[in-house]
Amino acid sequence: MRTLRRSGLWQSLLTALFVSGTVFVAAQAPRGSRALNYGGDEGNTKYAPLDQITRDNVRNLRLVWRRPAVDGQLTAMFPDLDPSNSFESTPLLSGGVLFASNGVGLVEAFNPGTGKTVWVQEPPERSMRGVAGRAQRGVALWRAGDEQRLFSIQGEYLYALNPITGKSVPEFGDKGRVNLHRPGPYAGRYSSSAGPVVVADIVIVGGAGGGGGDFGVMKEAAPEDVRGYDARTGRLLWTFHVVPQPGEFGNETWVNDSWKFMGAMAAWAPLSVDQDLGYVYVPFSAPTNSWYGGDRPGQNLFSDSLVCLDAKTGKRVWHYQLVHHDLWDYDIASPPVLGTIMVNGQRIKAVMQLCKSGFVFVFDRVTGQPVWPIEERPVPASATPGEQAWPTQPFPTKPASIDRLVDCTH
Repeated sequence: MRTLRRSGLWQSLLTALFVSGTVFVAAQAPRGSRALNYGGDEGNTKYAPLDQITRDNVRNLRLVWRRPAVDGQLTAMFPDLDPSNSFESTPLLSGGVLFASNGVGLVEAFNPGTGKTVWVQEPPERSMRGVAGRAQRGVALWRAGDEQRLFSIQGEYLYALNPITGKSVPEFGDKGRVNLHRPGPYAGRYSSSAGPVVVADIVIVGGAGGGGGDFGVMKEAAPEDVRGYDARTGRLLWTFHVVPQPGEFGNETWVNDSWKFMGAMAAWAPLSVDQDLGYVYVPFSAPTNSWYGGDRPGQNLFSDSLVCLDAKTGKRVWHYQLVHHDLWDYDIASPPVLGTIMVNGQRIKAVMQLCKSGFVFVFDRVTGQPVWPIEERPVPASATPGEQAWPTQPFPTKPASIDRLVDCTH
């Protein structure tokens, strides 16, 4: 029954289950977890024991309540409301209440036993523009002593909410929110589907807004950097440049000064967090143009890379590029999975990254060293005029690919 906790659990509606008419199941949090997050926990293990469901009582599961993508209070106010058709939200459990991003990205709090609404985030503007947005995969919780806040992204804004009342926290940013719009000549409207993460007193956001067009088909785009904000004030603390600027590590991997106009590479998949280390693991996607790199010769860091950042400073701890000079839109489309594994009798705090290629790359999440060797193997050159494919690509020797490999070179 672990499938009940997978990320697609409530894509179209939010449901609850009874076992034998007495026990609520869907609100079980993973053991040792402070809350139920999008990926099961902050390491995105996507696992909860759900041991209240057994082979003896599974036949008694019954639907006991159902919630729409947007609470009726909002749809009554805005009859023409058009929720996102990509409803990927998974609720966070804290204090006996479930919190979820609804079909337009506003947060709703509701009772896990009855499905009844506790509160709905008030739209920042009482207009269609104020409620227009998309669902987030999750919201984030911050605690410091007796103080706590919920953080969510709706539209182009990062919000801080009081989890008891649902009201905005006025001392955070501008009356409870921070504008995430990306400046620059090629920037588009900021958007995110992953939601924020919290490490200590820092709220971290990735997301899109590079303006590279759908699927990154344009030549010019703004780089979709990762940013860290003060959880109390909303002040921007640091920015990690996904396209390294002059003087930064990796800038030389963008040949012919292509760093000046290339971008995209959003961390649109959820980020993973190791609270003990204070590290955040960021899976970056492909650069523009996703299928042609003639305008950006070079290795193109940090596209298609797993990057470990110090959450306090935003500094790179380590990185590994899983696709050099991407020509196939092979961006990292899933969150890194943090876990402890045993290899030759040695316990390793690992990070495991799945890829569109079907490969699974496994690293020591402290040092970034591959747990098993990763070989740089020659690959065919490109026959496309103006293209300079990278001569090698990384191939993990273990574990075996989880899917059939497809030749994308022709």
